[in-house]
Formats: sequence, C-alpha cells, structure tokens
Amino acid sequence: MLLSFRMANHRSLRNEQQLLLVPGRGVDDPDGAGQEAVPVIGLFGPNASGKSNVIDALVYMRNLVRGSFRESEPDTGIRREPFALDPAIRKHSSTYVVDLLLEGVRHTYGFSVDDKRVTEEWMYSYPQDRKSIIFHRCEDEYTEDDSPDSMRQVQEITESNVLFLSVAARSRQVAVRAVYNWFAGVLDRKPMAMRSLRFPPIIEYFDRPGYLGRLTSLLRAADTGIESAEIIEETEAEFAARSAGLGGAEGYPGQRRKDILFNHRGERGTFALGLRDQSLGTRALYELGPPVFRSLDRGTPLLVDELDSSLHPYLSAQLIKLFRDPATNPLGAQLIFSSHDATLLGRIQGEEVLHRDHIWFTEKDECGVTEMFPLSEFKLRQDEHRDRRYLAGRYGAVPIVNDEIFAAALSARGKAGDVPPGEEAYEDQP
Repeated sequence: MLLSFRMANHRSLRNEQQLLLVPGRGVDDPDGAGQEAVPVIGLFGPNASGKSNVIDALVYMRNLVRGSFRESEPDTGIRREPFALDPAIRKHSSTYVVDLLLEGVRHTYGFSVDDKRVTEEWMYSYPQDRKSIIFHRCEDEYTEDDSPDSMRQVQEITESNVLFLSVAARSRQVAVRAVYNWFAGVLDRKPMAMRSLRFPPIIEYFDRPGYLGRLTSLLRAADTGIESAEIIEETEAEFAARSAGLGGAEGYPGQRRKDILFNHRGERGTFALGLRDQSLGTRALYELGPPVFRSLDRGTPLLVDELDSSLHPYLSAQLIKLFRDPATNPLGAQLIFSSHDATLLGRIQGEEVLHRDHIWFTEKDECGVTEMFPLSEFKLRQDEHRDRRYLAGRYGAVPIVNDEIFAAALSARGKAGDVPPGEEAYEDQP
C-alpha cells in the first residue's frame, strides 16, 4: 500500500513534490474509516500543468526498479528526463522515494540518479516503529544493519548504473523482496490517444473462466447496448471476410486467431459486432477492464492518465467507486488518475465521487515549474459545490486564457482567399 510518493527533477517537477495518500484529519469519509491510506487519488489541473508527469514519475521509478538489471549495460549511463528549462538543474540528480505499508510494516525506498550512475539508494523498514537500515548506498559504498553475506556479495556485482534493489531481488534476497514485488505489481494505462490504433492483445485475458462475464457486466452496467460477449477462433482470412461483411470464409488458409464479438440488442434480436465496430467509450472500457480487474484482484496500484478519456462522467465515477468501496476492493488496491473532468469533483446522481483527501491539483508557474497541492489545504463548507468553485478558479489550477489572443489565433487567415499549405485537403470539394 502506497503511503506517499516524492519526486524531484523529473520533467516539469523541478523541486521536490510529495503526493500524500495518508487520510487527512477531520475528513468526512465513512467508507475509509480506519484505512492507513486512501484508495483513490485524482489529479486535476490545466493542460501542460504536470498531472501526467506525476504519474510518469512513478511509472519511471517502477520501470527502473524492474528493468535496470536486465537492460543497463556497463558504462552506458541511465536514461532519465530531468527538468529541461534550467541547464544548471538538468545536471542535478533526479530523486524518487516511496513510503509503503507492506504486511503491516512500513518501508521507505528511494534512489537518486544522474545521467551516468546511481548516486544514492536506500531502503529502510520500521518493524515495531524502529528504523532498520536494510541498505544505504552512496555511489558504490554501502552501509546496512546485520545484512547476510549474500547481500554483500550482491553489492560487489552491482554496476554503478544499476539499482541494487533490482540485482538483490533477482538474487532472491528475502529482505528486499516485498518492496520489489510491490513495484512489480504496479499497473499503468495511458490515454487512448497516445496508444497505437491497433487493439491490444488482451483477448486471452477474457478467455479465463469468469472474466468474460465480468467484462459483460461492466459493459451492460454502462448502458452500451451490449447484452453479451463471446470469444471466437478463426483464421486471418475468415476475420478479414467477416470484417468486410462477406460472411464465412471456409477453406481459407492461415493461422487461427481469437477475437471477441459483442452481441448488441436490436429491434429484431441481437446482432454480433466486433471490437472495431464499437464506440470509443466501449473500447475504453474494454481496455480499462483488465487492469482494473487485475488491480482489484491483487490489491495492487493502478495508474491511469486521463481516466475520463472517451468515458462519460457516470462511467468514470463508477470505476472510482469500485476502488472506494471495501466490498469491491477488499485487498486495498489503489487508483491514481489524472483528469480534466471537473464533474468528478462534485456529486453525480446525488453521491460524492471523491472526498477531500482524494483530490490534488497541479499548476505550473511562469518558469514552467509544476507545484502540487491537495484540496484539503482549503477551508471548505460541508455543502460546498467543489466542481463549480474549481471552474471559477477558487482553488487555482485552472488555465488563464487570454480571450483576445485566443480569438485572434483562430480567426487569423492571412490575405483573403489564401489557403495555408497542406490545408487544401480540407477545402470543400464540388
């Protein structure tokens, strides 16, 4: 369970920022009574304010933990994305730190890296609230409390551009395994607009017993018009013929593949349509289904950039509710998402979507530096319409639009009759 995440010198996050997931005092959250960490965090703010960079920083940390031992060759340096708008800061190390609660014991793990090496790395645990140094690495020098000889052997083979945690976990060191396993379980989803137009190979996931039914229930609850779904197996030629509306294609050669069909209710019964015939909203639910199910089933974090992409606010609210409700989230899975949808700050169908300590804002200053702050910093009335006040700019983290420049940019066409290069294709044809 994630308690907090700190990051510095990552993209627009120049100065250290902390995302705190510990429930705030005095927050009215009957569902989360007794929880050590909140199950949901929503990041809100204008375009290019750094919401995605917060999620990207945690994804980067996960990827380096999982992949540095496998992917980093000796003396090849470390790939990173420091703050680019200040040459002096760009040379500084980038830092990432998580505080975790694992099996009832708090752990802290973090590292700092520059373009060449790991400059510092540490892991502490706090059994019975007493600090124990599992390891502390300063460049290639290590200190620890009562580590076994096998841990010291791992230190000797760890390259300067590789995380010690990655090597120790691969070497089956019990002391680091719980933290490594937490990183291995972190899931993430990017906005649909940033992914390939080819559909992801997740048919096999729904081919497991019970999972296709869960997807169907999710789609039916979303009022998509889908009654049921089925997985079929066919050759590429059969798939091409069916997609073209030609019916079967028996006898065509080719490797067999699985596909999913959705049965839509119609005036004269149900009709089967493939994934490519579905709306963007249905496709978004289809893609979000597997990571949501896996996160809830395993009690692991799910990071979603632009949760509201192609989704109606009602559907976004329902996905959030799955994580907030202990009945559907008994293992303590956590959802961290970014969104532009201000309706998620208020009530939908009379129910509050997010509590105060679930909401964080990002905004960027005139030098391109992102700052994060929680809604709980503001004094709020119990009946306050947070969505309206946010859009009115009461909390900050909204774009400052120059109406005159905006209108001029849209209306400028150059001389009368001129057509900008490349725009000819958009002109009306006779």
